Amino acid sequence: MLRISLVGIFAFVAMSSCKTEYNESVKPRILINSDIGGTDPDDFQSMIHLLMYADKFQIEGLVSSPFGDGRKSNFLDIIDLYEKDYLQLKKHAADLPAPKVLRAVAKQGAIAAAPFKGYTTSTEGSEWIIKCAKRESEQPLWVLVWGGIEDLAQALHDAPEIKENIRVYWIGGPNKKWSINAYFYLAAEHGDLWMIEANSTYRGWFMDEDSPKSYTGEAYYDNFIQGRGALGKDFINYYQGRIKMGDTPSLAYLMKGDPNDPTGESWGGSFEKISRSPRKIFEGGSTTADSLAAYATIEWKFKGPDIMVPDDSVVFKFEVQGQVWPGYYLGEGMYGVKYSSKKAENGSYKTSSEIYELDGLTGEYVSITPWPGKSSSDDYKLGNNWYTDKLGAALFIKDQQGAKTISRYREAFLGDWGERWKWLEK
Repeated sequence: MLRISLVGIFAFVAMSSCKTEYNESVKPRILINSDIGGTDPDDFQSMIHLLMYADKFQIEGLVSSPFGDGRKSNFLDIIDLYEKDYLQLKKHAADLPAPKVLRAVAKQGAIAAAPFKGYTTSTEGSEWIIKCAKRESEQPLWVLVWGGIEDLAQALHDAPEIKENIRVYWIGGPNKKWSINAYFYLAAEHGDLWMIEANSTYRGWFMDEDSPKSYTGEAYYDNFIQGRGALGKDFINYYQGRIKMGDTPSLAYLMKGDPNDPTGESWGGSFEKISRSPRKIFEGGSTTADSLAAYATIEWKFKGPDIMVPDDSVVFKFEVQGQVWPGYYLGEGMYGVKYSSKKAENGSYKTSSEIYELDGLTGEYVSITPWPGKSSSDDYKLGNNWYTDKLGAALFIKDQQGAKTISRYREAFLGDWGERWKWLEK
């Protein structure tokens, strides 16, 4: 439980009931878990945006996560740029945190995907999540996950009691594909977590076909960013300045709207409650006759020899859609691998291994929209506080479910940010 002081209470009720009174004047406590790095340019854009709004939040952690070569040093690089613009920004926002404060909360998280079981050993990042979540506070800690979810899974494994103190907004989709083992652990063992799983809604942030011309991804840099501060000068290095910022909706969710009501309207999207997370286990393989929802957990299990290696050892490769996943020994002659498609697709796979029975296995599958699709006995059962992309047909942008719940606010959000860029004019 959150520990509530007797001074300045703003009516916090147990997280399990999800009834926190919203007070717009209170700065949300946030911890960013990002795969910011060389192969993930949009997180640099999102980090620049975050620092320009840092007066609106209590930033308690900046934790790097797997994929995109995410490293603590990438956070520090952007903080260095922020420091160059700090005094100019502070003329307009007195509550901006000092650069040294931000450096102190930057932590190195996991650098590799979780094994089959979904967790491994603690990291500086996972330990920091626990420490922040256990702080005495009158409000929850918002964990905004911009990449792999390994550090959160590890933190919940090591200290499951923190569930009552945190709320999670995860940009899933491609991140779910790469973090599928950690996701499995969360859904299977912590389905009572307060969680927004945004697998496609976030795409409304950069699918801008209905955007006013001055606010399109191509035009925004020239109209609002170019020539403004060290942060503006750096912005051109990511997607040539084209606005993407696919993880920013998690922050925008806390900026405009009531974050205690995921089904309501907000800059970061609108969501619906989900009671199950789709999953399908294939014993021995799958074919095109086997279909399931995009973003579902697909688990293949194969029989083979009983070998003398530790459980969760990587013993075969699983190539699917041109990418390679590790396949694991599960013990007692069983082998397994998990996957999640980031879109509707007709997929195929092939295995390779020095173990004869695991070499050269092939198969196919079909993933379809919308999510979560038909129920299955393999599905993960979730609690009362797990939310995901809205199903309404009118809310799709092309094949992206729920995306219009964000794109409808594009002009308002980017217009507000444009005003802040003016602060850096010299």
